[in-house]
Amino acid sequence: MSRVQKNIFQAIITILIIVIGFVGFTKLKAGKQGIEKQQPEIPLPMVRTVTVNTAPMQVVITGQGSAKPVQETQLVSQVKGKVVEMSSSLVNGGRFKKHDILLSIESVDYEISVTLAQARVKEAESLYKLAQEESAAATDEWRQHNSNQDPPPLVIKEPQLAAARAMLEAEHSNLKEARLNLERTRLTAPFNGRVVSENVDIGQYVSPGQVLATLHSTDAAEIVIPLEDEDLFWFNVPGFTSDSPDGAAAEVKAVVAGKKVVWQGRVVRSEGRINALTRMHNVVVQVEKPYVVLPPLAAGQFVEIDIFGRTIEHAAVIPRTAMRENQTVWVADPEKNRLYFRKVDVARSNYEGVIIEGGLSDNEMVVISSLKAVSDGMKVRIVENEGGKS
Repeated sequence: MSRVQKNIFQAIITILIIVIGFVGFTKLKAGKQGIEKQQPEIPLPMVRTVTVNTAPMQVVITGQGSAKPVQETQLVSQVKGKVVEMSSSLVNGGRFKKHDILLSIESVDYEISVTLAQARVKEAESLYKLAQEESAAATDEWRQHNSNQDPPPLVIKEPQLAAARAMLEAEHSNLKEARLNLERTRLTAPFNGRVVSENVDIGQYVSPGQVLATLHSTDAAEIVIPLEDEDLFWFNVPGFTSDSPDGAAAEVKAVVAGKKVVWQGRVVRSEGRINALTRMHNVVVQVEKPYVVLPPLAAGQFVEIDIFGRTIEHAAVIPRTAMRENQTVWVADPEKNRLYFRKVDVARSNYEGVIIEGGLSDNEMVVISSLKAVSDGMKVRIVENEGGKS
């Protein structure tokens, strides 16, 4: 094959390859489908929710305060004399029972006074009887000579009789006073209690009005709790929120000597006025026999108190993060994947969350997460919060 023929052959092959490629490209282009324009999907905002459970719930009001005795008094001498006997209980912290003799003052002088007063009573009785006899004799003599006239008072010695009667009454009063002073030489306990402090000893001379010791009662203790006005709506305060004498039950708790101790108490009254600085009410809780349980509820002990109030029949507790402005919550509908605004009735808040007494039903889902932009009925992606709390 000549060179010219060889070149012609190569040219023909090149043209065939180009034609075949063009035909194939045309067929490939004809079989390709056009790309459709699509609107990108906007992702739905995700919200975390908790499921509502309703049940009867007793409202518990919490407070704090310090215990103090219901009664505290000073042991004071009413007579003078030397202390001759002291009870072993009359020491700081000593315990005693009602009517126990705590201290005795020398009584010899007062016993003599009683004896002398008794003698004067006997003398006054004798004089009074003599005056009665003389008056009766004078009356009989008058009747014998003046049967038709009443005798004059001076004739029948009425003034002398009245004076003798008054003298007898005075001597009886003196005897009563002498006996009373004799009784006062023995100082007895006015209640069951403990000695707060004492400043007397055997052999010491005491005077009337002298303070010998300070005592407080162990029959009951009181705790004053400052509470806000809205708290008093939930429980009974005798004489303040109702006329019923039965106040709300309470539990008084404290850690004493490393042990948690609980005493049962009851609301007994309000102090009757609002604190001018804090605008709070002082409610008084009383604990009977605080020294029966050991360790005891000692005076000055700082305690925490739970007051058991009214019961809400259909209460739901939701996290604080679920509450929105104007007592509104966001309720999520899992079937429609939508969020709705819901007005609710808020009872109060506690350490668990917000207590709702109306507006929510069992198994409804409330939103606890926040959204920058939200509208009633908007579509959302619902995720239930694990554990049911935020």
